[in-house]
Order: sequence, then C-alpha cells, then structure tokens
Amino acid sequence: MYMQWPFIMTILLVAMNLWVYSTNKRAGMVMSVCVVIYLLIACALYLYNRTIIFSDMIQFATQYGVVQNTLLKELVVPYVLVLEDGRIIWENDTFQELVGSKNQEKMLAKIIPELNRSIYPKSETENIELEITYKERDYSVQLRKISVEGFSENEALLEIPEEKEYFVAISLTDVTELNEYVKENEEQRLIAGLIYVDNYDEVMDSVEEVRQSLLVALIDRKINQYIGNIDGIVKKLEKDKYFIVIKKKSYYTIQADKFSLLEDVKNVNIGNARSATLSIGLGMNTATYAQSYNYARVAIDLALARGGDQAVIKDCHGITYFGGKKEQTAKNTRVKARVKAEALREFIVSKDEVIVMGHRISDADSLGACVGIYRAAVELEKKAHIVINDVTSSVRPLYDEIAKNKAYPKDIFLTSDKVRDYLTDNTMVVVVDTNKAEMTDCPELLKKAKTIAVLDHHRQGSNVIENAVLSYIEPYSSSTCEMVAEVLQYIVEDIKLPSVEADCLYAGIMIDTRNFMNRTGVRTFEAAAFLRRCGADITRVRKMFRDDMDSYRAKAEAIRAAEVYRNEYAISVCPSDISSPTVLAAQAANELLDISGIKASFVMVEYNNQIFVSARSIDELNVQLIAEALGGGGHINSAGMQFKFTDMSRAIRMLKETIDTMIEEGDI
Repeated sequence: MYMQWPFIMTILLVAMNLWVYSTNKRAGMVMSVCVVIYLLIACALYLYNRTIIFSDMIQFATQYGVVQNTLLKELVVPYVLVLEDGRIIWENDTFQELVGSKNQEKMLAKIIPELNRSIYPKSETENIELEITYKERDYSVQLRKISVEGFSENEALLEIPEEKEYFVAISLTDVTELNEYVKENEEQRLIAGLIYVDNYDEVMDSVEEVRQSLLVALIDRKINQYIGNIDGIVKKLEKDKYFIVIKKKSYYTIQADKFSLLEDVKNVNIGNARSATLSIGLGMNTATYAQSYNYARVAIDLALARGGDQAVIKDCHGITYFGGKKEQTAKNTRVKARVKAEALREFIVSKDEVIVMGHRISDADSLGACVGIYRAAVELEKKAHIVINDVTSSVRPLYDEIAKNKAYPKDIFLTSDKVRDYLTDNTMVVVVDTNKAEMTDCPELLKKAKTIAVLDHHRQGSNVIENAVLSYIEPYSSSTCEMVAEVLQYIVEDIKLPSVEADCLYAGIMIDTRNFMNRTGVRTFEAAAFLRRCGADITRVRKMFRDDMDSYRAKAEAIRAAEVYRNEYAISVCPSDISSPTVLAAQAANELLDISGIKASFVMVEYNNQIFVSARSIDELNVQLIAEALGGGGHINSAGMQFKFTDMSRAIRMLKETIDTMIEEGDI
C-alpha cells in the first residue's frame, strides 16, 4: 500500500489536468504529457523496488525466525511442548540436557511422572503452577494451554497433527537454592516455650528434706541438658517453672524423639516415692515473638488442664499433643474444689436463673451432675432447669423418678427448643460432663449466654468452650458426679439431698467407675460416703440399671462377635435394633476388658446415620490418644468417637489403620 500511493495521487493529477484543459487547451495538453511521464516513472519505480523490498522483507523474516528459534532453542530455562496425550513435539536444548540428550522417550510422563495428563490445564486462560523434584533438584513448573490455530502445516519448528486442537507449553525453573534459603530462614525462627513441673510440692514432700535440693538440681540438670543439646536457652522463672527459647530446626529434633524429656525427668529417683512429671507448652508459626509466647501460655494451660505429663504445641494451624499416656495421680487435697465451689456460688447468687446442660445422649454421670447443680441452685433460692433432649434407657428410671415426683416443678426438664424462652441476660448456664460446645444438648445456648461455667472430668481438647467464666476440669476425677458431690458440700453448709437426687449422683459415680473398679481414689469413696449419708440406696440404684432381655442378648452378641486384633485389641459391632444402642456399646466395651490379654476394647454401633465408637482400657493403654486421632476424645481409659457415615467395614478399617500407625510411631 505504501508503494501504491503514487498511483492513487495520479487520480488527483488527472482531475487537475481536466480543469486546466477546460481553461486552456494548450496548457492542458502540456500537463497531460507531464502526467503520463509521471505515471510511467511511478510504474517503473514500483516494478523495480517491489522485488527488492519483498526480497529484503523475506530475508528479514527468515533471519528473525532463525534468531527466534535459536533463542528459544538455547533458552536457559528448560522448555517443552507436548500434545494433549503427553507426547513431546518439541524441546529446547536445556530440557534435553536436563533429561539426558540420549533419552529418546517421547512421552513426558515417563520421563517426569509428576507431569502427567491429569494436571494439564483445561482452558487457555488457566495457568497451572506446581513444584516438583527431579534428579534431586526442585523445579517450579508452569503449564499453559495454547491453541494450534495460527500455526501453519509447514511450520518448521512444530509438527502438529491436523486433528489436534491444542498443545501444552511447559517451562521449568530451578528453585533448589531458593527453597534451601527459605527452609534455612524458617528453621532459624525462634520458638518460645514454657516448662512446668506438674507435681512439684507432692514430689518434694515424698523425699527427705536433706535430699530435696539434690532432687531439684537433678531436674534442673535434665532440663538444661536437654534444651542445651539442641542449642536452646533455659531461664528458670520460679521453683517449678521454666522459660525456654529454641530454634524451629531444634523443634523437629525433639519432635522426632517424642519429647523424651518427659520420660527422662520421670526417671529421676533419689528415694522420692513419687516421680516428677512435666508439662511443656510451645508456640509456633507466629508473626511475632510476643504472639509465640502467648501461644506457649495457651499450650501450657491446656497441658495442665489435660492432666499434665505431656507436651502441647500450638500454632496458627491447630494444636498437637505428645505424651499424656498415663493417668495423673489424684490429689487428696480439696483446696481447688473449695475455691471453685465458692466461685460457682458467687456466680449463682448474682443470677436470677440457672440452666444446667450435659452432653448429647445423656448418661448417668451427665444426668446426675445436672441434678446436683440443680440442687445447688435451688438451695441458693434460684430457679433452675435441666436441658435434656434424648432420654436413653440408661437414665430413663432416674428421669422418670424425678419427672413424676410432685416435689419438682413441671419445667425442671426442658428440651433445646423450649429452653430458649428461659434464657435472659441474667441467666447462668452450667455445662457438666463435657467441655466441647458441639457435644452439648444445645450448642446455640452457649453462643447466647453471657455467663457460662464448665465442670468436667474429661481431658480438654482443642475445641473447648472458650467463653466460660468458670472452668473446673479435673482429668483424674472418676466422674463429674464425684466433682459435683464435693462442690455441693462447700456451696451450702450441711446440705441435705433428697434420696432420689443422691441416687442420681451415686449412680453416676457407680457407672463411670464400673462399680468402683476404675479410676477410684480416696475422694471417690468420700463422695460416695457423703451420698450414702444423704440417703442414696445402693440396692435401688442397682435395680434401676438392670438390662432387659433384648439388651442383654444384644450385649452378649457384641461380645461373642468380637475380633481380637493384634492379639491385644478387641473390636466388635453392637446390634442397633434396640433402645439406647450407644449405652449398650459402652457396656459391651467394658465387659470385653474382663478378657485376659485384652489391652483395649472398641465397640461400634450405628445410630442416627452415624457410627458411634466406645473405647475402653484398664491401665495398659491410653485410648484417648486413639480417639483423638480419629476426631474424638474422652478419658485415658474411657473415650469415644463418631464417624459421619454408616459403612461399618470402612470404620473398622480406619480404626485398625490408626492403631497400626500409632504403634509404628510409638504413640501407644
């Protein structure tokens, strides 16, 4: 078009020539001759220069294509083009050097398995980025989908079959050194931590006074040596508290040995009757060191609430537990119970109404504790109600005994639908026998209540009730009813419980301890003695908890069909075509422990489109660790979990895999 402009301008000259010719014929003829000469010269130049210019353009395009292809071919970044089936159609020199120049394989997935068809982008706008490891080097890979439109059949660079619609361009960037620098920077980050001696006073009292300083020195030495070996810093804050700072790289070292410091300190013995135990709290993956310390404080509080003798690591992703395999020794002192009772009394007195709530699918311990707190509120002249939705067969006799008794108001028991009408700004909610909001009968109640107290004997997990103004959690207590029985004696002096309420509390202790055979201490029998003085009838309680024939047969069937896994773990399935199958599963799990050689028992039952699992042990195994690994929780020798599906074979397989993994890793 640029060369054709002289011809276009000729049209204007012809028009001017016609105007001149009409004005003066002689001048017009002269101008016509000039226009013809101009046109001939323009044609000659066009024909001569067109060939030269086109030749130069073709030469430039050829040289440009060669330079472009050479640059792409010799690009320092490995680059490869593949078809949709993964077949290589072109690769540059750097990619050939990476995979080996002698490698004649044309399928990319066979050379680098990670780059298979499943990760190819689905559209031209999608840009896939991932990181792979090849020949001990790290590469950042980018994949883009490119349409074949615009590529001619004679393209020298590519030979693309006509039926193909697109190809995938893949580039690899070596990020090995970058990853090493990132990893080194991450490993150099500091982690704040706290170490507490759980039972300092008890251990000191169990050794001669002249040896106490030696025992303290040995514990200090163990802690300083352990942290010193991983290039950490230890600062003793108090007689039983230590502040530590370690690198993140060092954390992976102590994680690998499962925090062996816990066992090292327990092995310190110079004649002390009781072994010292530690609680460790670490705060990780935080933006600031102050936040790391705050995380460490949360972690150490959680470790102590779970009974001590364990390490708890809190970071922005969640909480990890180590240790805590054995039951903490119960404390005979009631100082904590008295302090908590006085605090609970103050809260109740300042409120107009009290709502007591246990966990879903209520058992004897949950109902008994609810009744105990109800009595405390009534004695303090406050209205009280108990939230319960499902009345299982295990608590039906106790429930009916209270519901039918005219001495109690008709609204003593409320469902979660009705309890909302009783909640005001001046109402206190007391949660018993659970410390997880989602496990309660009415989780929505906890979101609306302004004053919440928690009393429980289960070890705390990650998702606790966070907005509680009072939290009384004793993992070594046999049952929540035992804790409530102690608290009642301090809330109201010379309190007299009605016999039916004493029966409820006594039944809770009896069921949770399996007739005083599990986790019973001095305080357990003292609580039982208090309830007997209040009129608890052992014979009446035993009659209430007898099974009917169908339930007894179902329990016997669960025991008969039990599978002994790895010669130590009893796994069984309980029939679900009976009332309160979850309660029966727990009873069957307890019965299986009476078999010689069984360390732990797991009984599963399908209920409400879920699978409930009751886990029990005596003292050789911590079933709570297994339950937590499967999303559950509970006590060291009494735990449970739930699967959100009804495939029993899948649930059994998941349980076995968890047991295998924890045995291999030394967790159990």
